[in-house]
Amino acid sequence: MADCVFCAIVAGSVPAFKVIDSPAGVGFLDTRPVFKGHVLVVPREHVVTLPELPASVLPDYFALVQRVSAAVPAALGATGTFVAINNIVSQSVPHLHTHVVPRTKGDGLRGFFWPRTRYADDAEATDYAAKIADRLR
Repeated sequence: MADCVFCAIVAGSVPAFKVIDSPAGVGFLDTRPVFKGHVLVVPREHVVTLPELPASVLPDYFALVQRVSAAVPAALGATGTFVAINNIVSQSVPHLHTHVVPRTKGDGLRGFFWPRTRYADDAEATDYAAKIADRLR
């Protein structure tokens, strides 16, 4: 896509601090990292959200994400990683990208980046589960 910065990074026409360039996708440093070493992994094909990613691409793409999530802590001395995908909401670039953020106990990041809530009771949780399950049938 002509006006997509991530497509331009994949094509090599926009510079980036690439950590991997493979047939499955490209991994590069986020320019505004949560922590230094925060990598974005993008598929070569332009898709906006995870549901749009062709099923045939999933195994290789997530194998790439898996490799990056193993390499980040090993390379940086971190304890682990936080791996996340935003679909539309909070997605600053409309091209699917997976965040791989280095994590260390006591790094100051607490849980998710947003407030948490609770279900009023088991009946409400059952209702939400049923609505989602119905869409998966």
